[in-house]
Amino acid sequence: MTYEDKFYEILKDMYIGTPIKGDSGYVNLMTMKAKHFEIIEEELTKVVNEKTKKFPEFKEELYERLYDFFKDYFTDTGSVYYTYNELNKNTYEKVYSENEDVSLFWKTQMLYYVKTDILYQDIEFEVDGIDYYFDVSKLEHKKNNEKKEIVFRECIVKENKDKKKIIFYPEYKSGNKTTKIDDILKKLNKNGIEISEDELIKVFKIFKKQSEVDYFINKNAKKFLTDRFDIYLYQYMFGDGERSYNKFNEKRINQLMVLKDIAYDVIDFISQFEDELVRIWNKPKFVLNSNYVITIDKLTDEIINKIANHPNLDRQIREWEELGMVEDGFDFNNRDEEKHKHLPIDTKYFKDLELDILGLFDNLDEELDGRLIHSENYQALNTLLPKYKGKVQCIYIDPPFNTGSDFIYVDEYKNSTWLSIIYDRILLGKEFMKEDGSFYLHLDDNANDYGKQILKKLYSEITEIIFDTNATKDEEADLFGYKSFGENFVLKHQTIFYCKNGKSKFNKLWKPNRNTTKLDIGWLDLISEKKEEIEKPKKIHDFNYYIEYWENGELLKKNIEINEKIFPIGDIWNDIFSFTQSEMRVSESFGFSSAQKPENLLRRIIQASTDKGDLILDFFGGIGTTFAVAHKLNRKYLGVELGKYFKEFYYDKKNEKKLGILGRMKWVLYGDKTMKVIDKIRKPHLSKDINWQGGGFFKYYSLEQYEDTLRKAVYKDDEHLIYNQNKSPFEQYVFLRDEKLNYCMEIQGDEVKVDLSKLYEKIDIPETLSNLTGKWIKKITEDEVIFEDGTKVDLNNIDYKMIKPLIWWCE
Repeated sequence: MTYEDKFYEILKDMYIGTPIKGDSGYVNLMTMKAKHFEIIEEELTKVVNEKTKKFPEFKEELYERLYDFFKDYFTDTGSVYYTYNELNKNTYEKVYSENEDVSLFWKTQMLYYVKTDILYQDIEFEVDGIDYYFDVSKLEHKKNNEKKEIVFRECIVKENKDKKKIIFYPEYKSGNKTTKIDDILKKLNKNGIEISEDELIKVFKIFKKQSEVDYFINKNAKKFLTDRFDIYLYQYMFGDGERSYNKFNEKRINQLMVLKDIAYDVIDFISQFEDELVRIWNKPKFVLNSNYVITIDKLTDEIINKIANHPNLDRQIREWEELGMVEDGFDFNNRDEEKHKHLPIDTKYFKDLELDILGLFDNLDEELDGRLIHSENYQALNTLLPKYKGKVQCIYIDPPFNTGSDFIYVDEYKNSTWLSIIYDRILLGKEFMKEDGSFYLHLDDNANDYGKQILKKLYSEITEIIFDTNATKDEEADLFGYKSFGENFVLKHQTIFYCKNGKSKFNKLWKPNRNTTKLDIGWLDLISEKKEEIEKPKKIHDFNYYIEYWENGELLKKNIEINEKIFPIGDIWNDIFSFTQSEMRVSESFGFSSAQKPENLLRRIIQASTDKGDLILDFFGGIGTTFAVAHKLNRKYLGVELGKYFKEFYYDKKNEKKLGILGRMKWVLYGDKTMKVIDKIRKPHLSKDINWQGGGFFKYYSLEQYEDTLRKAVYKDDEHLIYNQNKSPFEQYVFLRDEKLNYCMEIQGDEVKVDLSKLYEKIDIPETLSNLTGKWIKKITEDEVIFEDGTKVDLNNIDYKMIKPLIWWCE
């Protein structure tokens, strides 16, 4: 095989990626890339033949050099990626050391991380004389980085001469759907196939052993590849290898210039596609499937009466029963109005009443306690930024620790991938912060060194807080348990980095001796305020002290008289009971294992860095502790989570039913001093300490995802390509198109009407426009949305120019 053949073969294989089947935007993308490659291969061959006419003997060497360079810059998913090899081993020193902190360089720094997925392929094999075939043509791939389990529920048996073939159709698990081992065995037995459960499980394991890959998008593929080719060419020309050249004549220089020109042409072609993927990744996203949750006490009698006679009331009551808020057979019309005044109404059951409910508020966004968003977090942050830039007082995130533990999202990254994930999101999140805002990053020993290196690039002041995960009532004692017998020092801490630039808001916190105190504050800290007459406080009594406490539906500052010794909160927190071993916290566990953070931990962070009414952001929402605590402390909250535990309930890897974020937050609204979770009673200590009484109003929705947009992208063949004479042959085409403008617009004379309902079902147009324009919503009616600056948008006649960034990413 010639180097010309090798080059085109590896370029096609690596540019397109490993062929995959199934139902996904990535399958659509790879199909489009394959079509596009046919045009590019033909065009590139013409260019090479034309430019090597003067020295045809150089053609094979040219292809050898192209092959040698480009083979190292693609992955199985077709991503443009950096690979370490001998010829470019000095790339780091030459490219990065002058401009970057050496300790913070990582291989995937120039990439957007999208997801980790398994490239499941059709596979056929024989075990003990039986043929097995797994058909993945209908397998729907993951949208984001959620962890999903393959299950096997459907199979057929086919006769093949003297043998029988079993065909399985794998699918991803949803809800409590599991592999039906017994049903499969019965079906096989009816067809004369006798195998045991252990043998069947062994067959499934063989199928599952397929390649797992990371999906990336290069942020600037053209610069990335051009820089590396320049280094490659320099090393080829002046290196010590057998093909290096230390003396040049005019012909040789011209040959190398041809090599450079053609390599640049290939880079143009590759980067064009990658640049369009960047635009899709970064485009603002549509708000989908939005609903509101509001407690009954905030509604008028007229609306309550409509709910009482609504055909979907039974569905709402079934949800309350499943959550454990009411007994079976609950009669809404004969409810105890005081006891049930904080029952949470979800407008997903009452969509025809939603505008009536929203009409109760003259400044809707200000009245909402929070927003919960089901989405991959980078795309969510990018979409939300215009609306929330510079408005967040405190950010707390508890991201995956790179451990491969029991998270429902993938949590076993290579260090380089993990750094890319965290850096891009922290960098974007920083833009949300107010000038006096604070940022908290919670990590453990698997990732805290890397996390701190990232933070040092972004923040001028970093405090390292040690969270003792083995805390007990006696701070001088310790827990004794299963970890005591490991052959190492017992790990008993996690790290929380507290970051600020300049002067951040900070409320100094104090605590008494928890074992001997007579102060009636439970597990709370004392919040201090400098007395007005004291200019420079230096003594305990130079401050006033209070706790936040609910009375008559209002969060008040309850003054606490200090008549005993108290201590300032330091950077070692050994008085907050965690879920790692501490039996003290069983009453607050929602079945999320040790990954669940204590409400008291978030209470301390929130009270130290915010005041009532401030906005808090958490874009690794987990089980929702940040949102629950923020709501109870009367702070606004903005939360993002992609996992399946966003819903009221989810099923863990043991197929056990657990309370999800929406279920937990609905309990918070109802009042969660005592709550029944599935089959267990839970009593969050914070609700008792602050006398939380329930009530509230929040919104939740999903966002369009990168995968959704890829599904709708179409490829235009060369008859429809847009030609630009001013660009190189490989930059002159725009080949990816999103036809949404075509089928959602209707031109009538000089008017252009937009019908967004043709794009997705259940688009929340007011919220979508609010995120896009950065304007907060005051009022929503059937026909218009009114923003805070008085701007009104006719929802029946939307200017297509306003929504163009959402549906037309090409320049």
